[in-house]
Amino acid sequence: MSVPFLRRGRRCVPARPAPGAAFAEAVGLRVRLGEREVLAGIDLTARAGEVLALVGPNGAGKSTLLAALSADLPAAGGLVRIDGRPVGDWAAADLALRRSVLPQSAEMSFPFPVGDVVRMGRAPWAGTPLADSDEEAVAGAMAATEVAGFAARPFSALSGGERARVALARVLAQRAPLLLLDEPTAALDLRHQELVLRICRERAAAGDAVVVVLHDLGLAAAYGDRAAVLHDGRIEVDGPPAEVFEGGLLSRVYRQPVEVLPHPRTGVPLVVPVREGERSAVRNGHIGLTSA
Repeated sequence: MSVPFLRRGRRCVPARPAPGAAFAEAVGLRVRLGEREVLAGIDLTARAGEVLALVGPNGAGKSTLLAALSADLPAAGGLVRIDGRPVGDWAAADLALRRSVLPQSAEMSFPFPVGDVVRMGRAPWAGTPLADSDEEAVAGAMAATEVAGFAARPFSALSGGERARVALARVLAQRAPLLLLDEPTAALDLRHQELVLRICRERAAAGDAVVVVLHDLGLAAAYGDRAAVLHDGRIEVDGPPAEVFEGGLLSRVYRQPVEVLPHPRTGVPLVVPVREGERSAVRNGHIGLTSA
């Protein structure tokens, strides 16, 4: 699939970030939607070689933060930097070489075949030396997300989970060093949830910075190097899940009593809601809540 509108001579390929380098940063970030301040002074850094999970209840500001990091939402205050420069200083074509974005929902008005949808991820590389690797990048992304078997099917004919995997394949084919993924597991079954988070870990191991919005705290604990817990437009805590997933904090933020237990084999935190019958047992002294 050609993209002639981007073929305007040869453009420079950005250098890969050094391991551990700050590749995306929010400094004092504030975002307003209408009259409401949705983000109120966010400081956050996504580093090369790391999976950063954004977690928190509905309305906490996770998707807004991701959209601001991608430069899809303007800041009302503070700033966002990608690859060392404020996002407003990058031309759109150069920004697309540095970050790829997976929104919450993937919709298309035209019945493009799956293969062409994934090839759209290569559009930013037109006019660069890496345009020659388009087909290899597309094939690799489709194999990783297990969508190669229906490459010829129209995107509009897919199930919700299949669409989510095709949308992720488009992002992976882009091969930008910063991946911003908004709830990539929401429509997926158990197998494919694990598949997607393994891909995130593999991309981080290859040197990318990965920021992923997750509702499943178990996945965030198992696959995240760091977790930022958002609440009411602020970051309550930011650090390794084993350190920041604490029962009292999560119970307060989610307004739902939880236990945080170590996995019996791996020690990874397991976050379990305390349900109504169990609360009575806790009050009567039959169950002890544990915090990791």
